[in-house]
Amino acid sequence: MDDLLRSRTTKKESLQSQLDSLKAQINPHFLFNSLSALSSLVSENPKQAERFIEELASVYRYVLQTNEELLTTLRSELNFIQAYFHLLQMRFGRSVELEVSVDEPRQSFLIPPLTLQLLVENAVKHNTALPAKPLLIQIYTDQHNRLVVRNTLRRKQNLVPSNRTGLTNIKTKYRLLGQPDVVVQELDDCFQVMVPLIHENRYDYTYH
Repeated sequence: MDDLLRSRTTKKESLQSQLDSLKAQINPHFLFNSLSALSSLVSENPKQAERFIEELASVYRYVLQTNEELLTTLRSELNFIQAYFHLLQMRFGRSVELEVSVDEPRQSFLIPPLTLQLLVENAVKHNTALPAKPLLIQIYTDQHNRLVVRNTLRRKQNLVPSNRTGLTNIKTKYRLLGQPDVVVQELDDCFQVMVPLIHENRYDYTYH
């Protein structure tokens, strides 16, 4: 019995260490991309850059607080993504659009913190966004209790160097949490990621 307990404790500590490592990737990743956006605004629109800094401070506070948690409610993430999207609109104006359609009962389900931010950021980073052809990002749930994040697919001609940190981070978190796989699909006109929603009553915090 002691050996079994010791084995489970070791496994839990190992998983926690790996999850902590993944969470540690998010803060510098978020900050680097936000500062890159700010850098371009400073030269293009100094007044807008000042507003961007104020909004960024508020958003980053959420990043610091929530990223310490293992899971957060979808409702909390949806509220945050609206604030984050406001930052994107300050930079891109009408070149980006966001549609959210998630029914109230599913908003109590859980997901790893900042999942939505990583996926929205990924869409903006890799696709062209123009006022005449806005980049549309849609967030909704399907019949399989998955959160779907879909964006129009118009790859930038000059590809942005990427180590796919965001998608890899999300996929690895779900694997370590013992949850179903994250599904990534690239279709002719859209790119979508399907993230399983986690029911609080069906997740064992003590074991994973």
